[in-house]
Amino acid sequence: MQGDTIITILYVSDLSRAAAFYDGVFGFEKSVDVPVYVEYRLNAGARLGLMPQANTRHFLGEGLGTRSPSDGCPRGEVYLYVDELDAVVERLEAAGAKCTSPLAERDWGDRAAYFMDQDGYVIAVAQRLPTPQADR
Repeated sequence: MQGDTIITILYVSDLSRAAAFYDGVFGFEKSVDVPVYVEYRLNAGARLGLMPQANTRHFLGEGLGTRSPSDGCPRGEVYLYVDELDAVVERLEAAGAKCTSPLAERDWGDRAAYFMDQDGYVIAVAQRLPTPQADR
């Protein structure tokens, strides 16, 4: 539906560290910044929220707040189209993100690389490839 806002919330082990990571790599515009929640405006209709893992207990049931993404805490994926793809890949590497799939042309029409942040969440950055012009 047009106008809907898509929010991906990542439950992170250290909110200050995670916010510094995303600030440093992407320089997102913050739309909310309170002690237990940070939300960034990514692009049209998409936002990224960061919340401490301890808060998962309140939102998702008892016991989840102490788990890492790999053992049951909800996973999130941040998928972004960027203009300066090579520069963003370099900034992700410099920030200590683990590359899970190197920069390459993908079958679905973009050039993309996949990384994992310090909390185990996937960050996919891509640049759309030009669409071949139909022969006239």
